[in-house]
Amino acid sequence: MHDPWHVFQVRVRRVDRLSPAFLRVTFTGDDLEHFADPGYDQRIKLVLPIPEYGTLLFPDGPDWYERYRALPDDQKNPFRTYTIRAVRPEKAEVDVDVVMHADDGHLGPAATWASTVQEDDRCALWGPDARHGGPYGGLEFKLPAEGGNLLLAGDETAVPAIMRILEQLPAHLTGEALMEVPETADVLKETAPAGVRVTWLPRDGAEHGSLLTDGVRAAAGRLIPPAVPTQIEDVDIDEGILWEIPEAPPAACYVWLAGEAAVVKTLRRHLVGERGLDRKAVAFMGYWRRGRAESS
Repeated sequence: MHDPWHVFQVRVRRVDRLSPAFLRVTFTGDDLEHFADPGYDQRIKLVLPIPEYGTLLFPDGPDWYERYRALPDDQKNPFRTYTIRAVRPEKAEVDVDVVMHADDGHLGPAATWASTVQEDDRCALWGPDARHGGPYGGLEFKLPAEGGNLLLAGDETAVPAIMRILEQLPAHLTGEALMEVPETADVLKETAPAGVRVTWLPRDGAEHGSLLTDGVRAAAGRLIPPAVPTQIEDVDIDEGILWEIPEAPPAACYVWLAGEAAVVKTLRRHLVGERGLDRKAVAFMGYWRRGRAESS
């Protein structure tokens, strides 16, 4: 029996610069036809090569992380979390969109690798294996109940996930999607149901998160019925991870929010604490922390 997740050894088939901030890398590999596609915001790990070994030492199986931590430092591959942008099993291809400057213009390990990557370069994808049959984990988006509104919002790190969610939503769904990006040139062409209003928020020099914060507050006023403010416990984003996922969103409104942790924390406090939105109706994900790299 196959494990839910598998290390797929891949090579780069194409590199496409979508905008100043977004680079699409298309991967292919001998067994990539078995890469599962649960859809929506499915997360994977992009495993970067190291000298001498490439990605061949990266451990597979359910105990992969313990084995990874036991490796000597010079044999540990850097890896970063990404959202699948597209899967084409019939062509053995997977697309991943890499944000090229998420933290004050500084490139992280994956963006640094992507900035010089070329066709046929090798790396690995740790992702869901269709031979397992599911469920796989790593999929957070939940469809709102029948008749409910949807609010999707995030900064550039959440754009690939939001774009894919929008493409796969049922045609009857209504709501809004807000995406804050570094500049006007980063506004991409999206596909969404007719009833979902999509708003791009180019900063063009504005403070990171400022447009998204104002946009979410305004959209919440349009989509979320008034409720009694509630007490909500604080989250120390310098010590912990802000990551709250409801299992079954109620019917009135479902909010999916991802991006820089401090911005997400502010919006969490506004939606749940100040507006009284049911916590079961909100998915909050701090994808990254300003000034702090994701740890491998």
